[in-house]
Amino acid sequence: MRVFGQFTTAVCLVALAAVPEAQQKPEASAILAQAREALGGDAKLNAVKNFVVTGRTRRIQGINLVPVEFEIAVEFPDKYVRKDEIPAQESGPTSTGFNAEEMIQLPVPVAPPPRAGGPGAPGAAPGAAPAGARPGGPPASTPPAGGTPPSGGAPPAAGTTPPARGTPPASGAAGAPATGAPPTGAPPAGATPPPAAGNPPAGATPPGAATPGGRAMGPGAGAPGAGPGGAAPGGRAGGPPVDPRKQRLYSVKQDFTKLTLGMFAASNSTYPLTFTYVGQAEAPQGKADVIDIKGEGNFTLRMYINSQTHLPIMVSWTVPATQANIVMALPGQPPPKDLAPGAIVVEAPPLPPATAPKEEQDKYAKDVQALRAKTLASAKPIEHRIYYMDYKDAGNGVTFPFRHRRAIGPDTVEETTFDQFKINTRIDPRKFEVQK
Repeated sequence: MRVFGQFTTAVCLVALAAVPEAQQKPEASAILAQAREALGGDAKLNAVKNFVVTGRTRRIQGINLVPVEFEIAVEFPDKYVRKDEIPAQESGPTSTGFNAEEMIQLPVPVAPPPRAGGPGAPGAAPGAAPAGARPGGPPASTPPAGGTPPSGGAPPAAGTTPPARGTPPASGAAGAPATGAPPTGAPPAGATPPPAAGNPPAGATPPGAATPGGRAMGPGAGAPGAGPGGAAPGGRAGGPPVDPRKQRLYSVKQDFTKLTLGMFAASNSTYPLTFTYVGQAEAPQGKADVIDIKGEGNFTLRMYINSQTHLPIMVSWTVPATQANIVMALPGQPPPKDLAPGAIVVEAPPLPPATAPKEEQDKYAKDVQALRAKTLASAKPIEHRIYYMDYKDAGNGVTFPFRHRRAIGPDTVEETTFDQFKINTRIDPRKFEVQK
């Protein structure tokens, strides 16, 4: 159990209650209308044309608690940027956001140079396999930056120091990024790839039909995109490769959506959503109305709205487990103290003796790899949640949450405090400039 200062994590356990057949199921639009009324009402929410907010995030990275100072600027309907600065680090500030369909990312990511003998390298034959790849085997993985070996005890590259005796071999999964710090050009945890063009999500509103909401944060046709569980472009045989920049754009728009749902309880024209009422749930805050949300790029959320106050409580979503979530522990040894949130600890078989023949060692490596694969196949998706807390008057007659808490499984990984909202203020247009 992780502790943020005096705050101890607590999981918001909810159990959906079925709506009796004799009782008419309410429409999601009615629940959202009540939420918007509690947040200030449509007229005042629609009058919000832009806002700037500053604050602090405390983020778990390994065993460290990292403070982040941020500024978020939003100009409706389609401009958003978040600038982060970590005082404890010497690195400069970073910015992510979007301006319409263009990605804002500072510093601008630099494409890595081609590796010697790899595709695109001088003198490489067209279609040549990357150096180190086995014929018919998986592609060679790219080592993480900074020379850090992949997590999970993957075998070292030739010429590097082998791991200490006692670490069971792994399947060679790439190391997971630090919590809250997605790699450049790749979506963070919970992000989804762009959809195949023209395929509406399951349950999407037909084109031309209005989705719940008002102003620019309201009506919108059903979002195009593959339905939940559908294949992403490039994920099926013969499909085009996924554009990493487009992937990142989707994930940033999804971050924007998770921020503004707790403030406006509505869709936005830059990232249209569809809403479906599910039922009621019991939560520590009382009964909650539950709404399923779907958006472009296989995006799915579940939103909980307090049935008494009508204020949004939280949103949750699930992410499939990956090899990076699996941690192998030797028999009789405790798991590491700095386990990443969502880690799945599995007891590995006992190590063979150091004098064991190569055949026995190879069999052990295969057994461990098979155990990892079996664990991954049966692993449940990992739940992520953002809690909306500490609602206050933000100015201009609207009520916004001044605190967010983000959790992965039972662990809190971030706490965010908003200091002050400046609504309908002048924003320097250069904040939304797209640099390439």
